[in-house]
Amino acid sequence: METLSLRSLAARAATLGFTAGLRSQLPLALLARTASGADPELIRRRLVRTGLYLSAAGEIVGDKLPMVPARIEPGPLAGRVIFGSLSGALVAHRARCPVMLGIAAGAAGAVAGSFAGYHVRARAGQVSGLPDHVWAVVEDAIALRLGTLAARA
Repeated sequence: METLSLRSLAARAATLGFTAGLRSQLPLALLARTASGADPELIRRRLVRTGLYLSAAGEIVGDKLPMVPARIEPGPLAGRVIFGSLSGALVAHRARCPVMLGIAAGAAGAVAGSFAGYHVRARAGQVSGLPDHVWAVVEDAIALRLGTLAARA
């Protein structure tokens, strides 16, 4: 697509990774939404895009359920790192930049987003006295805005 500076690429990949730390399925859905001819054919397929959209919507709903494990537990954290890495790789591919830089920045962003989201949301609930699902919706909005900005940049 466009050639980005390495710094700009790393920032976009890290932001998408951070978004994956908040909502793991969201970055790939947003990247699929902005897919172009420069992207791998797989992400441009209608069935794949639809699956990614549904997965992201399902996670947004499922995140509010009490039986969902904490995102900072090893399994969920690993999944978020994988999705952050994939998002970073796709951004790097689009920009014709080193894919490993995108993977590393996306993974680092996912770890940061996972821990930041978990602790900020817990603390916000303690301080405000509002139920967790209220803060989960706020977190949804933040993830959507951050991810949209990074996917479109």
